[in-house]
Amino acid sequence: MLGVRPARALYGARAERPIALASWKLTTPMVPRTRANPDMRTSNLNGKSPCLAVNNDLHPIIEAAAEGTLPDWATVSSARRAHMVRVSELLGAWADTLDLSRSDRLRWRAVGYLHDALREVSPDELRPEVPPRYRSLPGRLLHGPAVAERLRGLGVHDSELLAAVTYHTTGHESLGAMARALYAADFLEPGRTFSREWRAGLRDRMPTELDHVTREIVAARISHVVDRGIDLLPDTVAFWNVLAAEG
Repeated sequence: MLGVRPARALYGARAERPIALASWKLTTPMVPRTRANPDMRTSNLNGKSPCLAVNNDLHPIIEAAAEGTLPDWATVSSARRAHMVRVSELLGAWADTLDLSRSDRLRWRAVGYLHDALREVSPDELRPEVPPRYRSLPGRLLHGPAVAERLRGLGVHDSELLAAVTYHTTGHESLGAMARALYAADFLEPGRTFSREWRAGLRDRMPTELDHVTREIVAARISHVVDRGIDLLPDTVAFWNVLAAEG
C-alpha cells in the first residue's frame, strides 16, 4: 500500500498540499481552486462539475472534424488516426447515450479527432507555439496546448472544447463534462493493450458514472507516476483535488 507522499510540481516547488495515495482521500484541505476562465459556469451531469459556456454556432473546422476530416496542418500516422477514430467513436456513443443536442454530439466527436492532431510533431517545433505557461511541460505533453492554440488562431472560440484539447493529458481543475469525457476516452479506448479487463469495466460504467470513472483513472495515473518517482504536474494535482472533493 502506498503511503501519503507530497505531490511535487514539475515547475519547481512542491505542491501546496499532500495527497493520500493509500486511500485516495485528501488528508488536508483541498488546494484552493482558481477561476481564471471567465466563461465558466456550474452545470454538469450531476450538478457538481464545472462546465464552460458554449457557442452553439459550430466552426467549420469542428464540423469537419466531427466527420473525421482533420485540418491540413494535422500530422498523424495511420496508427495515430486509428486511435483518434476509437476515441471519437467512444465519445460519440457516450454523447448519444446522454441524449445531448446535435451540436454537442458533433463537438464531442470532433474533440476525439482533434486532441492528437499534433501528437507526432517534434516538441521542438511545438514549444515556441504554445503560451508561456505551457512551455516548461515535457515534450510529449505539448501537443494539446499546441492544437488548441492553432484552433484558436483559426477562429475557434469554443472555450470548453479548447480546454478539453489543452488538458487532455494533464487534467485541470476547471474541466467540465466534455473535457472529462475526452480525458477518460483517451485512456479507455479499446485499442490500448494494458489492463484490458479493468479498463473494459470502466468503459461499461460510462457515461453515466463519468465523474467517478474519471476519478479512478486519475488515481491510477497518479499512482503510476508516484511509483516511478516522477514529479506530478500542478494541474494534475489540482484536478485530483477537485475530483476527490466531489466524492
